[in-house]
Amino acid sequence: MARSVWRNRHLLASLTRREVVGRYRGSMLGMLWSFFNPLFMLAVYTFAFGVIFQARWNAASDSTMEFAVVLFVGLLVFNLFAECISRAPNLILSNVSYVKKVVFPLEILPYVILGGALFHLLISFAVWLLFHLVFIGWPPVTALLLPLVLLPLVLFTLGVSWLLAALGVYLRDVGHVVGVAILALMFLSAIFYPVEAIPEAIRGYMMLNPLLYVIEQARQVLMWGNLPIMWHWILALAGGALAAWGGFAVFQRTRKGFADVL
Repeated sequence: MARSVWRNRHLLASLTRREVVGRYRGSMLGMLWSFFNPLFMLAVYTFAFGVIFQARWNAASDSTMEFAVVLFVGLLVFNLFAECISRAPNLILSNVSYVKKVVFPLEILPYVILGGALFHLLISFAVWLLFHLVFIGWPPVTALLLPLVLLPLVLFTLGVSWLLAALGVYLRDVGHVVGVAILALMFLSAIFYPVEAIPEAIRGYMMLNPLLYVIEQARQVLMWGNLPIMWHWILALAGGALAAWGGFAVFQRTRKGFADVL
């Protein structure tokens, strides 16, 4: 995996740039949409959950904006995963020319969509930071640890992307299944509610969800100023690396049949 990134680094940088810029090409606002989209999303969720449902993260606090900012941290993490996974099943199908007509390192395509997702994560983080500064104040210094918190999820996302990209060539129904799974994960990953709200009888099982763990850790470092538990992070990193290696291995073993199927 590492060799492929280094060997194709210039191509990867070019494709990632095209991925980001191409999404907004032809629109009047262009790249500004990458800023307005998370801003609009934050406003909608704040109104729906903070104003209509009167939800509060901390029972002792009556701040609607505090709830919105905490909720938005969960969306930051979830959108990184969902953007990559939702596109993965059609990744090879939408780039048939790379399979049939040219010698192309197909294994870098998940890196490309991950690069685009990380760019949007960075813009969304800027929106979150702006709201935090205006309504709450400076975030804790532990916010600098966010890249480390996200690293296990990045590896896990790559592994699942490689797996789904390979399966999507042979099983066209995978894309539909993934769409339902992403919707389910959105409500099962403690984005709209704290972990403490999960009944203790099932909390242990739900914590097996890697998204839930990373979302909770992201909130700990961004909002509450708590350091991640080191051995928990090491286990998560090992699990993410194993998932990445497994997905990459499946992709490389199955790619020889892509041209025949397509």
